[in-house]
Amino acid sequence: MGRGMTKSLFEGGVFDLGGRQAAKAAPELVERDEEHFAAIAQALEGAVADLTERLDATRRQAGGTGQGAMDRDLEVHRLTTRLRTLRRYGLDLCLGHMVAQDDPVPTYVGRLGLTDRSGRRLLIDWRSPAAEPFFGATHARPMGLVSRRRYRWVAGRITDYWDEVFTPDGLAGHEAALDDQSAFIASLGSSRSPRMRDVLGTIQADQDAIIRAGSRGALVVDGGPGTGKTVVALHRTAYLLYADPRLGHRRGGVLFVGPHEPYLAYVADVLPSLGEEGVQTCTLRDLVPEGSSARPEDDPAVAALKASADMVRAIEPAVRLWEEAPTEPMLVETPWAEVVLSAEDWAEAFDAPAPGTPHNEARDDVWEALVAIIADQHDAAEVTQDDVRRALARNADLVDAFTRAWPVVEATELVGDLWSVPAYLRRCAPWLEPEDVRRLQRSDPQAWTLSDLPLLDAARQRLGDPDLSRQRRRREAALAAAREEMDHVVDHLVATDDSEMMVMSMLRVDDLQEALVDQDVLPRPSPDALAGPFAHIVVDEAQELTDAEWQMLLLRCPSRSLTIVGDRAQARHGFGETWVERLTRVGLPHVELASLSINYRTPAEVMAEAEPVIRAALPDANVPTSVRSTGVPVQRGPVSDLGDVVETWLADHAEGIACVITTQRVPTVPDSPRVRVLTPELAKGLEFDLVVLVEPDTFGEGIEGAVDRYVAMTRATQQLVVLT
Repeated sequence: MGRGMTKSLFEGGVFDLGGRQAAKAAPELVERDEEHFAAIAQALEGAVADLTERLDATRRQAGGTGQGAMDRDLEVHRLTTRLRTLRRYGLDLCLGHMVAQDDPVPTYVGRLGLTDRSGRRLLIDWRSPAAEPFFGATHARPMGLVSRRRYRWVAGRITDYWDEVFTPDGLAGHEAALDDQSAFIASLGSSRSPRMRDVLGTIQADQDAIIRAGSRGALVVDGGPGTGKTVVALHRTAYLLYADPRLGHRRGGVLFVGPHEPYLAYVADVLPSLGEEGVQTCTLRDLVPEGSSARPEDDPAVAALKASADMVRAIEPAVRLWEEAPTEPMLVETPWAEVVLSAEDWAEAFDAPAPGTPHNEARDDVWEALVAIIADQHDAAEVTQDDVRRALARNADLVDAFTRAWPVVEATELVGDLWSVPAYLRRCAPWLEPEDVRRLQRSDPQAWTLSDLPLLDAARQRLGDPDLSRQRRRREAALAAAREEMDHVVDHLVATDDSEMMVMSMLRVDDLQEALVDQDVLPRPSPDALAGPFAHIVVDEAQELTDAEWQMLLLRCPSRSLTIVGDRAQARHGFGETWVERLTRVGLPHVELASLSINYRTPAEVMAEAEPVIRAALPDANVPTSVRSTGVPVQRGPVSDLGDVVETWLADHAEGIACVITTQRVPTVPDSPRVRVLTPELAKGLEFDLVVLVEPDTFGEGIEGAVDRYVAMTRATQQLVVLT
């Protein structure tokens, strides 16, 4: 069972308070908690047993088809997720408790809600409205609380806890445990690990207010380094999935977009620890198959041209040029007649697909419209439309004309043609200057760059899967064959039925025959899990997105419900406008802004050095105020000291993570899993106990260089060393 749930552990008590915390172990301070944890342990044991039994029973159910199969799979996923969370945490599901002015009985807050068999509420879910005061109460706004207690858990035992009181009469019984804000400050000073630490129990009031904000429209969370933007983004994701039924997995769910792979690896444990394992996470590269091998654009002028939303909009006319109906009549011969297919007939067929149908998927609609037009010119008594369809499929002239007029088009071919056929690019993007058209041409049109990805994505969305129609035809053929085989079986069963009521004759009912066909053995297209649409999208480090890249996200979010997290001062290519101006331009007219201004992560000693770096390039940068000091000054030295600096730190610190941030080849650093070497760009969004900057003056010039130096310096949570 969970880390805190074995009987032997609980019999020794949940609290493990020694040394300086011994006074907190006084019975009058912890007895009520111990009694409550005993009830939680018993309820958890029963909940795990019940969930295990229900999960086994659900898995034994017949899979079925259609909605029934989907409902069964969703229930298996739901039960599995909750069971895994209970087993993962055990008693340390509990974050703490709060006491309200109108009720002396503490309310315990947990990662999940929990009741005992009698229905008594033992834990309320941290995302529920009732739990809001636990995170949001402050001395200026106590939200009806008398006191609040937060626990520190280590290996299923409480090694420390902190009480806060909000009223003068709340001091009684708390004197030994009072240490206002220490739970939070202690968590900031603890060592980092390769994965983001669990910080749910120390969410601050300013962060919690944003986490619980509504989901309509676009919410921008703007804040400088260390303000907890990523913490807010992740916990808001879990909160919205719990609190807003419009965002559930049945309605598209939530997509979480991070800046790069090291970031996604760093935060990978957070959402599962909050009981949300169904959230799709990705980078912008992951949205397009070519993203994994795409390289940066060499020419900044080319990158700027492709960064505009206008270039993405050029995909529509580029596709339309592959949908031109023939303007000359055509004689079509079938075994039963000769039919003239006029230009008007072609135009009618080309108008058949419903608006928004992707090009490649619409081919079947156009072909079926042609079949119907030609079949209408036959004697229905003599020949069926299916007969005509089979005959036309063998008519090489018609098939060839149709393929030329509405071909299957690959996204890579379409975008590659823009970069290799100047006349094609001029027709699709007539606003480009001749010099721009020339600049965008390249010798290898499919040597993809990061700037190409939005266009490839728009083309793939507009064109659709080129294999889909073939897969659909294979499925329909397999289904027809299965029905034909089922007809033979039913005919045999009916013919040999000697029952008095002729029960087998019921098998001739169409719905029943359809149910008898095994849908699971039929070929199915593989959906793209990142294609959307999603009910809500959360994007971190959003200040880096170009207008073209924003189109990739908006294509997947028709609801325009987004959480946008970023810092204009950390935009490598500059961000001179406001968030509202930027987002309105890209297609988000309804924007609300929330700001975080307190730097919880970066020590004041580091920020004192980092602030002048960014203000030299951006005088109005939103630099947050640090709330903690380590007493460790920023250290400087020559690059030759790198090995000694890291080795000394490793020897002095048994825990924690160090990072060497550089754009240069560096001398060998100590081989340790606790030491990483990253560029400034790949360090964005991460945090480390020790940060060593190697030759920061080589990070670049202008805004890009200043931002890279600022970002790199503010990754440090304990110590910063600058080597030149």
